[in-house]
Amino acid sequence: MEELLTKSEDLRKVRAALLNVLEDTDELRRSAVDERNKTMAIIENLTDGVILLNKKKQIEIINSPAAELLNISKKEVIGRCFVDLLDIENIPEIKKILIDKDRIKNIYREEVTTLDGLHLEITSVLLKDEIEEKGFLIIIHDVTKEKLIEKIKTEFISVAAHQLRTPLSTIKWTIRMILDGDVGEISEEQRELLEQTYISNERMIRLINDLLDVSRIEEGRLLYNQEDAQMEDVLDSVVENSQEMIRNKNVVLEINKKETPKVRIDKEKIGVVIQNLLENAVKYTEPGGKIKITLDNDEKNVIFKIEDSGVGIPKSQQDRIFTKFFRAENVTRMETDGTGLGLYTIKNIVRAHKGQIWFESEENKGTTFYFTIPINNK
Repeated sequence: MEELLTKSEDLRKVRAALLNVLEDTDELRRSAVDERNKTMAIIENLTDGVILLNKKKQIEIINSPAAELLNISKKEVIGRCFVDLLDIENIPEIKKILIDKDRIKNIYREEVTTLDGLHLEITSVLLKDEIEEKGFLIIIHDVTKEKLIEKIKTEFISVAAHQLRTPLSTIKWTIRMILDGDVGEISEEQRELLEQTYISNERMIRLINDLLDVSRIEEGRLLYNQEDAQMEDVLDSVVENSQEMIRNKNVVLEINKKETPKVRIDKEKIGVVIQNLLENAVKYTEPGGKIKITLDNDEKNVIFKIEDSGVGIPKSQQDRIFTKFFRAENVTRMETDGTGLGLYTIKNIVRAHKGQIWFESEENKGTTFYFTIPINNK
């Protein structure tokens, strides 16, 4: 009898323990459900479209903004393979992100335009642990309004620049005529004032021309007159026209070049690239400093390299160096002029020639810029 009572007590304790476990499990389940509901509410109320795919690229989660942007039904696509959806044929780049293995890294971003004119920024994040891929997170950001505002701003700058260029040109030639004595003699004091005005006017004209180039680039209207040419001929022309600038700054220019294969380029535009890089090197190098230009080639590219011993670029600002209107803090403190448009412009010129441009720099130790032009870029 005593043994039965003992077993009964043991069973009661086991039952109580099981009930406690069940209660804990139920509490954990409710907590997990609550957390999932909170997460889903956050995802659903985001302004960006969000799509979560499993490793088989089947849709597990899609929020309303994503469904609206892609013009698909949430209920109909859950569980379906994302790349098989016919309703998003108007955005083929999204599928390419998932189909082309060479393009899948941890994060991939691209802007696409839908057939109905929406501009979307698509970001694909590869989800994985140390063992295997877990799926993809796709974020769709509608940048249509931003693109429209940017277009309006570009058009305004273009119109304003055109309107300003004519009177500035008139001022330029009027001052030039006075300086040349075409309207009578002037005193030395008058000449000095007019020469300062002429230089300031020239600076404004360069700014206007830079603004027009930027607007043409952004509107896809910057024309290229390409021909087969030698890069060293373009380099020689730029260096010859820059001798006075180099002498006035008292810097040493060393040139190492060899005869490189002909490439198909717009000589004037590539001249602008070299001129801009050389002017920057001279501008930001102290008197007595050194600038070295190297022109070489490998099997695929002609390679231009320019090194200076100048002020360098702060590391914290290097990722912004090719953006519009940007000038590093250390050069804005110097008595040098600049618009912050030159590097943005030449980056686009080099890319239009299917080349690449990059730099290496350390503050107070100088900067080296490189750009390449493919030998077979026809």
